[in-house]
Amino acid sequence: MNINAIIEGLPRFIDGVIITVTYAGGSLLIGFFMAIPVALMRSSRNRFFYWFSTGYVTFFRGTPLLAQLFLVYYGAGQFHHELDVIGLWDFFREPWFCAIFTLTLNTTAYTSEIWRGGLQAIPKAEIEAARACGLSDFQLLRHIMFPRALGIGWPAYTNEVVYQIQATSLVSVISVMDITGVARSIASRDFVYYEAFLFAAALYLLLVYGFIAFSRLVEKKLHRHLKDTTT
Repeated sequence: MNINAIIEGLPRFIDGVIITVTYAGGSLLIGFFMAIPVALMRSSRNRFFYWFSTGYVTFFRGTPLLAQLFLVYYGAGQFHHELDVIGLWDFFREPWFCAIFTLTLNTTAYTSEIWRGGLQAIPKAEIEAARACGLSDFQLLRHIMFPRALGIGWPAYTNEVVYQIQATSLVSVISVMDITGVARSIASRDFVYYEAFLFAAALYLLLVYGFIAFSRLVEKKLHRHLKDTTT
């Protein structure tokens, strides 16, 4: 094994980790909040909101992320003039923007279903009790429904975060130098494919299981009210 090539490329791998965390974290953060209105629209009785959100979720959950990435990055070029007129071409011409944009749209679709499932799983008695206390619809969502839905859906959301960390590896195909992009570059330069991708896999493992450990702490905090305090 050629360990020297990996040692020499370590600074680049560190930069790749930063890019991976930035892209995954940024898209997850934006998608987390974007998913809330999508989930509410999916539960709406308004036909327009329901079918619009259903079409959005169906498309992004039913098609490969790689195809979505190509559609945004390469497809935007066909609308160069239109995007330039509205001032968006400077964004869509950049790989980093297309990567985060696509990852955000993708995770929003999955997260919205987690939110929707969590909201539907809340016992009706809790909602009726909150209404009996005089809470408005906004107060009900903010103080009762969203916290409960988050607690219910947290294990599923943990899986979505893990998937998103792994999914960032696809952005290397549009020349983004994340962990996989760096591994591909070093492997092709020094012909150390086994060493480069094995090291990249180890970095992904550290990120994934580091988040899983953090997620368990968050889950305990979300469910601390269920802790048995009897002695």
